[in-house]
Amino acid sequence: MSHPLDALQTRLGYQFKNSGLLQRAVTHRSFGADHNERLEFLGDAVLSLAVSSLLYERYAGSDEGDLTRIRAHLVREESLHKLALGLGLPQVLRMSEGEARGGGAQRASILADATEAIIGAAFEDGGYPASREIVRRLLGELINTSASDTWAKDAKTALQEWLQARRLAVPSYRITETRGQAHNQTFEVECAVPALAMSKRGEGRSRRVAEQDAAKRMLEDLLARDKPGSALSS
Repeated sequence: MSHPLDALQTRLGYQFKNSGLLQRAVTHRSFGADHNERLEFLGDAVLSLAVSSLLYERYAGSDEGDLTRIRAHLVREESLHKLALGLGLPQVLRMSEGEARGGGAQRASILADATEAIIGAAFEDGGYPASREIVRRLLGELINTSASDTWAKDAKTALQEWLQARRLAVPSYRITETRGQAHNQTFEVECAVPALAMSKRGEGRSRRVAEQDAAKRMLEDLLARDKPGSALSS
């Protein structure tokens, strides 16, 4: 196994018995037929189970709704992208020269997929205990140091409630751009609040993710402005 993947295993805290699984997990479909999409499919399910288990243990007093919302935050593309950067995945991803020249090694969706693929590879290599331990190492500190109400509502719900509390109309969302091939599209969505003459744009690999990103940006801006004496305060 190459040195970069040795270093990756150290950061993961897990040594693969079958090194080929890890190599496949960091291989984009543009590189060849032995790519990581099947492992990503598996890893997505394993990640959800592992995070659910860790949250169930950590937040004994939280109900299903809160746990579901926290899990959605932890396994979303943005969170997985940050994990991928911390693991140094851009340096070890295998992809075609064309994909690399197009910035594929830095693309959030590709890095998030590779993170899930690695978790799937660990499941195949060492079973659920191995993959759960990797998830615990990657997300455990965030889970253990965060209050259960930190992500009580998704961004779209929180934004809608913020506006309704001020008797303002709910925001509108529209797709402004779609980029990439059908199997790897990036959506750009605009979130508009006409009553305040404000709009924000967000991106994601699905319309839903892009809408949440745009809503998050809008809400952050509104909260920053919503101070005593400001025009938005009420």
